[in-house]
Amino acid sequence: MAVSMQEAGLGAGAEGLLPRGRPLLELRGVQKSFGPVRALAGVDIVVPAGEVTALCGDNGAGKSVSIKIISGIHPADGGQILWRGHPVSIRTPKDSAALGIATVYQDLALCDNLDIVQNMFLGREPTKLAVLDEAPMELAARKTLADLHVTTVRSIRQPVSSLSGGQRQSVAVARAVLWNSQLMILDEPTAALGVAQTAMVLSLVKRLAQQGYAVIIVSHNLNDLFEVADNIAVLRLGQMVAQAPVSQLDRQSVVELMTSGTVGGKPFVAAPAAGPGGSQP
Repeated sequence: MAVSMQEAGLGAGAEGLLPRGRPLLELRGVQKSFGPVRALAGVDIVVPAGEVTALCGDNGAGKSVSIKIISGIHPADGGQILWRGHPVSIRTPKDSAALGIATVYQDLALCDNLDIVQNMFLGREPTKLAVLDEAPMELAARKTLADLHVTTVRSIRQPVSSLSGGQRQSVAVARAVLWNSQLMILDEPTAALGVAQTAMVLSLVKRLAQQGYAVIIVSHNLNDLFEVADNIAVLRLGQMVAQAPVSQLDRQSVVELMTSGTVGGKPFVAAPAAGPGGSQP
């Protein structure tokens, strides 16, 4: 039986980050249907701490449904979700956020008319005598951006409308880090970005993993995924057809798995892992 987040002693900031390679999130046999359409059919996935897991698949493969189940947008119809080895129930976005999961969608959910600090604290503004306590907000925002090596913004008080696409993505990720998220889900983070801005975002993704955060990145750009991913999971028609360290796959085999579910006409079988939590060292 799934225990509550409070009973498990879980939640954002409740415990420190797990050692690299230890499973932070696991989906086991997760199913989801919308009427007669089966979107997910027994999906298994392991997301290790301190590593980047790339979620690949053609349109309709089940990528969006998978991340929406993890994010609490859609409750799963069946299967099990484990967080730090504990079975948990994620029924709402609040459940997901309480565990320490943050999702950055393509639209970023930033307010153009507010500045960076205001966006990072939106909905969670600290007050002092019923007045916004601006000083600690600025200090926390500045420290979080500095820890992530986000140095291209002119001022933390500049409006988000003045930022480039890469800078906006950085602010959205920094907001998640600020609120003690342990797993970042990035949905098409480099879509519609130029070369320089894409490099900025991919560098940020690498730094998140280096600092111990787990990252799930969803993208149609295989070059971007192979640049940052430690593990690759491939969905096809609602089924997980492969999950393996990036060293065991190449672009051609990922395309084959996305289109046919096989490599060279045979089901893909990952080689035994050697590192902690089933990851390569």
